[in-house]
Amino acid sequence: MKILAINPGSTSTKVAVFNDEEEIVRGSIQHFSSRNDRSQDIQDRAEEILSFLNESSISFDFDAIACRGGILPPMESGTYLVDDKMVDFLLHRSAIDHPSNLAAPIGLRLSEGKIPVFITDPISVDELCEEARLSGLPQLPRVSRLHALNMKAAARQIAFDLGRDVQNLNLVIAHLGGGISVGLQLRGKMVDVNNATDEGPFSPNRTGELPVGDVVEKCFSGEYSERELLNRYLKFGGLLAYLGTDDLRKALKFAKEDDDAALVVDAMAYQIGKEIGGMVAVAGGSIDAIVLTGGMAYNTEFVQKIKEYIGKFALVVIEPGENELLSLALGAKRVLEGTEKARTFDPEVAM
Repeated sequence: MKILAINPGSTSTKVAVFNDEEEIVRGSIQHFSSRNDRSQDIQDRAEEILSFLNESSISFDFDAIACRGGILPPMESGTYLVDDKMVDFLLHRSAIDHPSNLAAPIGLRLSEGKIPVFITDPISVDELCEEARLSGLPQLPRVSRLHALNMKAAARQIAFDLGRDVQNLNLVIAHLGGGISVGLQLRGKMVDVNNATDEGPFSPNRTGELPVGDVVEKCFSGEYSERELLNRYLKFGGLLAYLGTDDLRKALKFAKEDDDAALVVDAMAYQIGKEIGGMVAVAGGSIDAIVLTGGMAYNTEFVQKIKEYIGKFALVVIEPGENELLSLALGAKRVLEGTEKARTFDPEVAM
């Protein structure tokens, strides 16, 4: 099966072509012009993808187009057929204006109604148990926002490696990247997870959880605008705030020469271990494996620091990287093969 996978960013679009699971070609298409017109942006990106395929001698005879899921309402895990309702929501009703919202519209534009277009496991996947939704304030329920695409793909891979059905496994999955998601997946459902934007451990550039009283004080101090505060917590926190870098490799190098830097790196591992331990606790200790995935999982030195906290809880499996384009292609492939049924997006039911 020949599948085109699309993952847009703010200034580039990552694309890859797969024949079943074999990657045929991959590219990152840079966008240099300023595009305030989303309709024109979608058209331009679609044309640039076609040019890339043409330059790569790839004919446009795909069995499916697989797109990154955008900021959609809370919805169940799975692969969804892209249609006009989904595109309309992404372009006009999404809670956050994010580059990933362009993926499905680009895919539908390219397909011209002749090729099925799918998204798989967007970050708004919501399978939380009811206890996990309470934050401590009725007006501020906890929401499920996670690196669902990679975490679900890692779970399926671990199930395959163990010779088990993912629906019969209890897993704690930690995505370790620029943002950190630590989730508890019980029998295929992600019943709890920290919101990677503003909960859980601090990460290379995000603060994670903060003392609420101190945050409120800063909000009313007059020192910062709303945007400045959001950037402070979501873009310039974590390792970057403490050490001036969000590169884990550099942070570990600093740690070898400076005790304060070592403390910061150790604290991030400590917080990750504590978050994982909390998920093990609410599962009653009944965990088949703890999975460490994402870009930081490539770093064996940092992984070892985490394992020192969690190694006695369960089998620890390392599944590094994100492999988002392949995960998207595999989602479409499962539907085409009939091993998974495509879901239909309904914005009223999803919300």
